[in-house]
Amino acid sequence: MTTRIIDTHQHLWDPETHAYDWLDESAGPLFRRFGPEEVEPLLREAGVDQSILVQAADTYEDTFSMLAVADRYDFVGGVVGWVPLDRHEEAAEALDRFTTNPKFLGMRHLIHIYPDTDWVVGEPVIEGLRLLAERDLVFEIVAVVPRHLEHVPTLAAAVPELRIVIDHLAKPPIAEKGWQPWAELLAAAASHPNVYAKVSGLNTAADPDSWTAEDLQPYVDHALQVFSADRLMYGGDWPIATLAGTYQQVWEETNKALSGLDEQERTAILGGTAEAVYKLPSAEGD
Repeated sequence: MTTRIIDTHQHLWDPETHAYDWLDESAGPLFRRFGPEEVEPLLREAGVDQSILVQAADTYEDTFSMLAVADRYDFVGGVVGWVPLDRHEEAAEALDRFTTNPKFLGMRHLIHIYPDTDWVVGEPVIEGLRLLAERDLVFEIVAVVPRHLEHVPTLAAAVPELRIVIDHLAKPPIAEKGWQPWAELLAAAASHPNVYAKVSGLNTAADPDSWTAEDLQPYVDHALQVFSADRLMYGGDWPIATLAGTYQQVWEETNKALSGLDEQERTAILGGTAEAVYKLPSAEGD
C-alpha cells in the first residue's frame, strides 16, 4: 500500500475578514492573510501530498472558512475545527452540522490563551469530549505549559474511546535545552494508548536564529521512545513556523531528525499514523 505524505498541522487565516483573539499588529509578520494558494506550492516542493488544516480561532467562522477551502483544494485532506465543548447542547448541534462534511475530522480549543489552565478538565468540557468520541472524531490539545500536558492523562482516562492528539510535542523547552518536567509529563501522557502526538512546531520552540535537527533530536528521540512511530505524525505548523525558518527548512530538518528510523517508522510518522488517527481514506481510496 502506498502511504501519502501528510502534513498534519497547517493554518490559514485572514485578519481582514475574521477575528482572531491572539492575532493583531503585535504578531508582526504573522499579521496578514495566509491563504491556500501560498502554501500549496510549498507543500508540492517538499513532496507533501496532503495537509490537515487546524483552527486558529475559537469561532464558527474559522471552521466554516477552512471547510470551504477543503472543498475547493484537493491538497487539503481534512479540517480540525472548533465547537464550544463546555456548552453541551450547542456543541452537539454544531458537531452534527459540521460532520455532514466528511473532511471535518475533529476539533480543538485554543486553551493556551485561556487564563484558567484547568479549564480543559472541567466536567462540562469532559462531557463535550464524550460528544467527540460518540462521533468518532479527534480532539487536539494545545499543551503549551506543563499544566496543560499534566491534564492529558486525566482526559485520556476519562474518555478512553477518544483519540487525543498533542500538538507540537507539547512545546519542549528546546531553546534552553531543558528536559523536566516536559519529558516525564510526555511519558505519562503516552502511557495511555488513545494519546498521539505531532512532531511539529519544534523550530519555534528552539532558538529561532540558529536551530538545526541536532537541537531537535533529543526531544524527537524521547517522543519516539515513549510513543513509538505509530503514534507520532509530522506537522509543518505553517505559517507559525515561518517565524523561525522556511517551510522547506522545517521539512528538511525534521527529516534529518528522523533519519535514523527504518522505512516503516518513517512512513508511519510522515503519513501512516495520520491516516489511521484521522480515519483518512488510504492512497488507493480504500
